[in-house]
Amino acid sequence: MFRKKLSILLILFLSGQLYGQSLSDISFGTDSTFEVVSWNIEWFPKNGSVTIDSVSKIIESLDADLLGLQEIDDTTICRQMINNLPDYELFMDDDWFGGLAYVYKTSSVNIQSIYKIYDTSPYWNAFPRSPLVMELTFMGEEFIVINNHFKCCGDGLLDIGNSSDEEGRRHEANSLLKQYIDINFPSSRVIVLGDMNDILTDENPNNVFQMFLDDPTNYLFADETIASGSPADWSFPGWPSHLDHILITNELFSEFSNSSSGIQTIKVDDFMSGGLADYDFYISDHRPVGMKIKVNPTTVNLLEVSNSDIEIFPNPTNKVFHVEMTLSESIDLQMQVLDIHGRIVYKESMNNLGGKVSKSIDLSDEPSGTYLLRFIHGEQVKNKKIVLQK
Repeated sequence: MFRKKLSILLILFLSGQLYGQSLSDISFGTDSTFEVVSWNIEWFPKNGSVTIDSVSKIIESLDADLLGLQEIDDTTICRQMINNLPDYELFMDDDWFGGLAYVYKTSSVNIQSIYKIYDTSPYWNAFPRSPLVMELTFMGEEFIVINNHFKCCGDGLLDIGNSSDEEGRRHEANSLLKQYIDINFPSSRVIVLGDMNDILTDENPNNVFQMFLDDPTNYLFADETIASGSPADWSFPGWPSHLDHILITNELFSEFSNSSSGIQTIKVDDFMSGGLADYDFYISDHRPVGMKIKVNPTTVNLLEVSNSDIEIFPNPTNKVFHVEMTLSESIDLQMQVLDIHGRIVYKESMNNLGGKVSKSIDLSDEPSGTYLLRFIHGEQVKNKKIVLQK
C-alpha cells in the first residue's frame, strides 16, 4: 500500500514539475481559422501516466480543429484519453492502421468519410503504414486531409528502383500520393501531412519530394520556411532536422497567404520546466507542426441571401421548416442545413426533381439559433438564412 501511494505521489509530482500551469499557456487555435496539426507522439504513451496526462493537456491547450497523429501504440489508452476530452473525438482504423489517427473538434469539423489508400500488398514497400484520408467540412467548406508516416532512416542518397533503399521508398510514396491527388482530387482543397521522415532541402537528385517541388503551380509545402530556417524551429530537435511536413494544393494558396493564416513548429518544450530533455523523455522526439488557414467561403455569406424563387415558411420556426420551389427543368439537387460552426445537421440528395417541389425539414433536435439552408446543383449553390426559435 505504501509503495502504491508513493507511486501516485511520484506521478503527481512529476506532472507538476512537467507543466504546472505552463502547458495550459500553450496557445494555437482561434475562432476565425481552420487549424490542422501534424504530430508524431512516439509510440504513445511513451512514459506511462505522465505522458497521458501531458498529451491530454497539450491537445486541450492547442485548441486545434484537427490533429493528425502518428505512432499510436496503445489504442485503448488513446481512446480513453480522448473520451475524457469533451470537445474532441478520435478516429483510428479498427482493422490495421499503422499507428495513424485523427483527433478532431466536434463543434467545427464534420466528417464525411475516412478511409485508407494504398493498403494492399503491392504498395507496402512504399507505405509501411497506409495513408489515412479524411474528407470533411469546416464552416460548410470541403477539405481533404491525408495523414502519413513514411519509412524512416537512410543514407541521404536516393537510389530509385532499389526496393530496399529508404530514400527510394519515400520517393515512391510521394510519387503515388501525387498521382492519387492529381487523379482523384484535381480541384479540391487537399492537405497532406505527417511524419515524412525526410527533409525538404536536399538537392536534386536526392530530394524525395522533388515531384512536388517541381510542380509549384499546384503544390506548396506550407512549412518550407521552417525547413529552410533556423534549426531551433525544426520538428525533430534530437537529431536536428525538419521531418514533419504539411503540403497544400493550389486551391488553398490564396487562403494560406491571408495574414491570419500561417504555420509553425509548436515548441511544447518551451512550456516545460525541464525543457527539451523532459519533452523527449515523457512525450515525444517530434514536435507538433501546426497550420492555420483563414477559410474563404466559396459561396455567399450567411447574411447575404435572398432568392425569390425559393419559399421557406414559417421562418422563424420552433421546429419544422417547409420549403417550396418551382423548377423549370428536371435536376438533381442536394439540400443541406448548416449551423453557425459549419456543421451539417441535415442533408438530403434528391434526383430528377422538376416542376413544383415541396419539402419539410424537421430541426426539432437542434438548438435555437441561425442556420444556413443550402441548395446545391452541380457547381451552383444557393443559400437561405433560417432561424430556429424554441
